Amino acid sequence: MTDALKRLSEEGVAIWLDDLSRKRITSGNLAELIDQQHVVGVTTNPTIFQKAISEGDGYDTQLTDLAARKVTVEEAIRMITTADVRDAADILRPVFDATDGRDGRVSIEVDPRLAHNTRATVAEAKQLAWLVDRPNTLIKIPATEAGIPAIAEVIGLGISVNVTLIFSLERYRKVMDAFLTGLEKARERGLELSKIHSVASFFVSRVDTEIDKRIDALGTDEAKVLRGKAAVANARLAYQAYEEVFSSDRWNALEREGANKQRPLWASTGVKDKAYSDTMYVTDLVAPNTVNTMPEATLLATEDHGEITGNTVAGTYEQARADLDAVERFGIEYDDVVRLLEEEGVEKFEASWNDLLKSTEAELQRLAPAEG
Repeated sequence: MTDALKRLSEEGVAIWLDDLSRKRITSGNLAELIDQQHVVGVTTNPTIFQKAISEGDGYDTQLTDLAARKVTVEEAIRMITTADVRDAADILRPVFDATDGRDGRVSIEVDPRLAHNTRATVAEAKQLAWLVDRPNTLIKIPATEAGIPAIAEVIGLGISVNVTLIFSLERYRKVMDAFLTGLEKARERGLELSKIHSVASFFVSRVDTEIDKRIDALGTDEAKVLRGKAAVANARLAYQAYEEVFSSDRWNALEREGANKQRPLWASTGVKDKAYSDTMYVTDLVAPNTVNTMPEATLLATEDHGEITGNTVAGTYEQARADLDAVERFGIEYDDVVRLLEEEGVEKFEASWNDLLKSTEAELQRLAPAEG
């Protein structure tokens, strides 16, 4: 067993687990991952909760109580998911304290059906922050067109945010701008900037999945050389944009008042194509001040055979740009790919949320007390 995860941490990459369930909390597994696998944060999404609640009986006690109270299915979901996030936040609290709020964070997402409604997203973010009531929570807001102003407003209220579903470099720049705007609003309100944290979740594997599909449709040997290159190139260019924005005069003025940088977070890092190394979206994206949120399988694969050789992003920008340009030359339009991925990302989370509604409703009915 290598100590690749320790080396990854030493390179400035915060290791977060992309999963949460009641069983993971109550069995001591989460605490064990923190203690032994260098995990310093947790991310959740509607798909993760749908899977957790539909498997096993870990939620039966709480569901039985909720059924007895005849709560709505939506209230039941919020009670269940915020309970898990609260408990996970408590387990991670020592990490939060030791890192001065930088890590030890647990993310919970606004209702994905609100992704195109700015006002409702802000209201939901405030409600979730109040419900969980832990300082080490991050509220996840998608980087849709409607999400961008919501991010600025929520940050401006002093609520820490995980911006999710970022695929394009242009949208990522808008996310960073919204973060800075939010900090400026918070400053105007007299809030303490050092207490506000944020990460920007830049999705990785789905970019390769979509572009590789289009490369395979072309069927030429010249095009196939580019398989598996676009996602890492895209993420590396995102890091270049991060370095640029967070060395600007606008940022420096905020930093002098105690503001924290919004770290890039590599999301969707489980490799989908078996032709590739199962750790490539970890080992190829090692850079300081980043977060890599991994499914457990990727975490354990990295621990077992991941080769951490230092910073693998510095000095790669020219090649990364060349790789994306080469993809474009084959008629694969970058803007079309990232637009589609954002649409599909929102749709997938909506579908998971709807499945979660259905399965929770069925459980409430199953566990409802007999009348009389």
